[in-house]
Amino acid sequence: MSITKRATIKKATVLAVGLGLVTLSACGSSSGEGASGDAKTVTLVSHDSWAVSKSVIAAFEKQSGYRVKVLEDGDAGQAVNKAILTKDNPQGDVLFGVDNTLLSRALDNGLFQPYEAKGLDRIDDAYRLDGEQHRVTPVDYGDICVNYDKAYFNEHGIDPPASFADLTEPAYKDLLVTENAGTSSPGLGFLLGTAAAYGDDNWQGYWKKLKANGVKVVDGWEQAYNEEFSGSAGGRKAGGDRPLVVSYASSPPVEVVYADPRPKTAPTGVATGTCFRQTEFAGLLGNAKNPEGGKALIDFLISERFQEDMPLNMFVNPVVDGAELPAVYTDNMPDVADPQTMAPAKIAEHRDDWVKSWTSLVLK
Repeated sequence: MSITKRATIKKATVLAVGLGLVTLSACGSSSGEGASGDAKTVTLVSHDSWAVSKSVIAAFEKQSGYRVKVLEDGDAGQAVNKAILTKDNPQGDVLFGVDNTLLSRALDNGLFQPYEAKGLDRIDDAYRLDGEQHRVTPVDYGDICVNYDKAYFNEHGIDPPASFADLTEPAYKDLLVTENAGTSSPGLGFLLGTAAAYGDDNWQGYWKKLKANGVKVVDGWEQAYNEEFSGSAGGRKAGGDRPLVVSYASSPPVEVVYADPRPKTAPTGVATGTCFRQTEFAGLLGNAKNPEGGKALIDFLISERFQEDMPLNMFVNPVVDGAELPAVYTDNMPDVADPQTMAPAKIAEHRDDWVKSWTSLVLK
């Protein structure tokens, strides 16, 4: 397993929108019958990106008196679809991992019951996309961005790209690899970022330029980052020859944290003008068997202890003001000051048509 696959591949599931369903598998700090109404067990349904320190969950269990049971249900799209199909008799009490690309789908299907979490006032309004209805609570955020191989650009005496527009310039011809927007989380995020940057009428023109400039499209993040990208540990080993890849703003810290020996600085950088922001939420399921336990768990997800544990487990950023970040994370994380964003309702309205148009334009 490459140093980036262990953590960043988890994030690559966050935006996925596949409709296939998988069987729920149970894991967690203890067993229980939370989905069956055990008042002492609270059940969290999540995508496969869920990761938390054992000591942090143990602290919640001691403080609250509830045992935590986690059901991981594939990628975020699968988890949301499963929750919709089972909403009358849900598998758990809380759903974690629905993000801004999937939020309208979840809300339109009435998945959640309102709950105003304790500590919500410490979260910036920019992340509270459900306004005052409180059907979901923001938990973390991250950015999908183009990453670059520092060594390649140093050796060739070329400045790395900084923006979407730069990627269409002759200096970067045949250097970028991205993921299929129809099959990949970061691929979809990159498409949404270009649509936000260039607008409904001009994003296709941008992709025509990108195609003419030799962009390479592969099925998923693992192939793009660990095989094609020359800057990752896996890519170097596999002979990857593309020094630009669509990945995450948090990929450089991963390259440092999981390297042995650990380098002083990350070998990769981020083109911060190419970023699309995703926010993840948790919500109390409408027919939760243990709503009180679910409320306590949501409160805990935005507690300082959990928020400060996330960066080196899920490699995402806390939404709570004042949460401290580890130095190895902040030292290698770029400052994404102005990411592209898009309202969940607009994503829901256009996503399928945009992916269809993108497929016809780029892959045919």
